[in-house]
Amino acid sequence: MTRGNGTRLRLARQARGFSQQQVADMAGVSRQAISAFESGVSDPSLRVAIALSRALSLTVEELFGTDDTVVPVAVRQVAPLGGQGARVTLAVVGDGHVALPLRGATVTRAGFLPAGGLVTEGPVTGAGRDRGRQTRTVRPIQPSRPTLVAAGCDPALPLLEAPLGRLDPPVAFTWWPCSSREALALAAEGLVHVAGSHLRGPGTEYNIGPAAEMLPRGGEVIGFCAWREGLVLRPDLADGICGVSDLAGRGLRLANREPGSEARASRRYRDDSSQPPHKPRRTSSWAGRLTISRAFRFQW
Repeated sequence: MTRGNGTRLRLARQARGFSQQQVADMAGVSRQAISAFESGVSDPSLRVAIALSRALSLTVEELFGTDDTVVPVAVRQVAPLGGQGARVTLAVVGDGHVALPLRGATVTRAGFLPAGGLVTEGPVTGAGRDRGRQTRTVRPIQPSRPTLVAAGCDPALPLLEAPLGRLDPPVAFTWWPCSSREALALAAEGLVHVAGSHLRGPGTEYNIGPAAEMLPRGGEVIGFCAWREGLVLRPDLADGICGVSDLAGRGLRLANREPGSEARASRRYRDDSSQPPHKPRRTSSWAGRLTISRAFRFQW
C-alpha cells in the first residue's frame, strides 16, 4: 500500500472517531495489521479492503484508490469562499454539497477549524448559480463524514459537537455564526440543517411566527435554550444607566448587534415608546455575541 493510501485510511478512521483497535475489530484483523496498513508497510487483502471500506462508510476506490480518484465537487457557498486554494469546510445538505469559508471574519468568529477541502481554480461544467447562490468547485482533502451544519448567533451551539461525536457512527458539527434572520434565510435555501433563532413574532411568542414566515416549506421549532437581554457596562460607567437612551446623555459609545438581530438596540427604541428618541453619539455594529464581547473587553 502506498503511504498516500495509508494516510487516507488513517484520516478516515480518525475523522469518525475510531481507534485502530475498533477498526480492526470491525474488519476482523489485528490492531497491528491496521497500524501496518496506515504506515504503508503492508497491503490489505481484497476481503479486508472491502471490510475496512464498509466499516468506514466509503467505497474501496475512495479509500484505497490513487490520488486521481479524489475528484472536485460542485458546492453551494454559504458565504464567499475566496480564491484558489482557500480552505473551506465541506458538508452534505440535502442532495448536494455546501461549503463554508475558513478565512477572514469567520476565523475570529468560529475559531480555527480543520479544512475539509480546497477551492480549485475554475468552476466545473455547468456550474454558476444555484437558486441565486454562486456554485464553486472544491477538492476534498479528507474523507467525508456525516456533518450537521447549524447557523445562528448563539455561542453555545458548538457544545453540540461533543455529544454528536459520541453517536454511532459519529456526526461532525460545523457552525456558521450569523444573525437569526440570516440563519433562517440559509435554512430556507437549503444551505444548513439547523437555524438558531430568537425572533419575536407579532404577539409575545418567539420564533414560531418568524419561522413560519421565512420557511415556506415548513420546519420544526425546538426549544434549545433561554436568553436574557440587557446592557453590559463597565462598573465605573454603570451608575444611572437604566436603558439605551441613557447612553446618549452620558456621551457613551454603543457596541451594537448587526441589523436583523433581535438583540439590536434600535429595536428597543421602536418597541418602547417611553424611551426618548435619542441615540448614543457613536455606535458600531458587530456580528455575533463573541465579537461584541471582544469589542467590550478591548474598550472599543
